Amino acid sequence: MTVDRTAVITGANSGLGFECARALLDTNPSWHIVLAVRDPHRGAEAVDRLGSAARCTVLPLDLASLTSVRDFPTRLAERELPPLRALVCNAGLQVVSGLERTPAGVELTFGVNHLGHFALVDGLLDQLAPPARVVIVSSGTHDPAKFSGMPKPQYTSAEELAHPAGGASSAADGRRRYTTSKLCNVLYAYELDRRLDRGRRGVTVNAFDPGLMPGSGLARDYSTAQRFLWRHLFPALRVLPGVRSTRASGRHLAALAADPRFDDVTGRYFSGRRPIRSSADSYDTDRARDLWETSERLLTLAI
Repeated sequence: MTVDRTAVITGANSGLGFECARALLDTNPSWHIVLAVRDPHRGAEAVDRLGSAARCTVLPLDLASLTSVRDFPTRLAERELPPLRALVCNAGLQVVSGLERTPAGVELTFGVNHLGHFALVDGLLDQLAPPARVVIVSSGTHDPAKFSGMPKPQYTSAEELAHPAGGASSAADGRRRYTTSKLCNVLYAYELDRRLDRGRRGVTVNAFDPGLMPGSGLARDYSTAQRFLWRHLFPALRVLPGVRSTRASGRHLAALAADPRFDDVTGRYFSGRRPIRSSADSYDTDRARDLWETSERLLTLAI
């Protein structure tokens, strides 16, 4: 089969993004995968592990740097790859060791998990070749109605999320910034879908909850003891509902990006491959509009 379509996956060198890339490569030989990663060396190592070097391209992308994000569409176009049919916004981080900011002065969790992806999608819309899909990875932690052990999201305004007042920050503050950024992911997915006429322009947009994935890289800013538990003890919890391996979640994410059964599905929130209701706040169109308009303004200020 001819390689005739391209998927861009952010954070594809490890964890969920890597498993999504693996699933796309293994299930459909027509896909070429672009691993959009902060560290190209680690990206090259990931390509070696995937074992399909001829169908993989590594391109640098630092979502914390709007300069890097702005450069990415040009770098992609220069490679003259097959048409871009899928964009998987997967990369994310959770900072619990203090308040950090991007080079543009935006709080780091919001800057990477939301604003960097907002800028990336904006830059790649013209290259998406219909029928195409955008899948945005969120988290069940965005929904305060579900017990996750994480602080409830607190969306006041996008401006306050981007530029929080004060300098002191606890680990709980960091975890709340993470859950709030995951709410932003869903708000943004729904607003993007509305602005793309709910699939009528040939681009579908969905949000995805991969479930709790013990052993994933989200705990890298945790203490040594917490990282040990996350990597070695918590995987035993996979027998519980909502707890999945990165490989299983990667297959689900790949299906949302490529499986024909989702050809016309848009504006939905998925737990695995199952569409479910997201949080009540995620359907707030006023917040979604505030998030979109503030994000556009932040990109303009960073030029």
